[in-house]
Amino acid sequence: MSDSPRIATNMRLFYILDVLATQQSPLTPSEINQHLNWSKQTVHRLCKSMVEEGFLQYDVNGKRLLPSTTMRTLANGLLTSDWHASAKHQILEKLSGKVKETVNFVIPERPGMIYRDRVQTNWAFQIHLPIGSHVPFYCTASGKTYLASLSPKNRRTMVESLHLEAITANTVNSVESLLEELTLVQKQGFALDNEEFYVGMIAIAVPVLDPKGRYHGALAMHGPTLRLDLSSIKDHYNDLRSAANQLSELIFSV
Repeated sequence: MSDSPRIATNMRLFYILDVLATQQSPLTPSEINQHLNWSKQTVHRLCKSMVEEGFLQYDVNGKRLLPSTTMRTLANGLLTSDWHASAKHQILEKLSGKVKETVNFVIPERPGMIYRDRVQTNWAFQIHLPIGSHVPFYCTASGKTYLASLSPKNRRTMVESLHLEAITANTVNSVESLLEELTLVQKQGFALDNEEFYVGMIAIAVPVLDPKGRYHGALAMHGPTLRLDLSSIKDHYNDLRSAANQLSELIFSV
């Protein structure tokens, strides 16, 4: 698409949003422009304006752009019948039916991991974390998968920047101890939350990756210690990994 002066500014904004929606992953202004072929100055200026107006936001690293929470909420409201969203939700439903616990699709944002979709069970005892809520990076299974996806240098920088509050008696609030655990998470391909965020709840999460192996989000399951322990929850790793691969194929099939 050429940088034609006949393209109205408001239409240019839609083109940028369309690129981000199609690619389904955060992009730098330069990466966005690979799909538009406009002048570098134009793209950077428009992206800056869209951040200031609340249409876009930076990812947790502050380098790549993605639609803001407000923008996604608006889009979700307009696209409630979207087959793509329905198909993703069906993957979660199938997984929840197999593991018999609540499953969540989570992505990273600056405040923490945000719950984008969920399927809950019919158990009388449940732990409710509403869709749209943020949870910390350092003491949740999904957050640990994100931290583990960073390079060792960026991982340390990120962990050192976090306020490692001891939310429970099990919360790992030592930088070195957390970094050691994240190295293990990277090697084994999953992360655990052993009552570190919520007393009486444990969780396991696996990363959802794009076709180039870059981190996109996490697929997690959690449940009460009345029904689960660390050994039994790890038994569901293969089910989670399989469902995460299905999500990845669906999300990046456009």
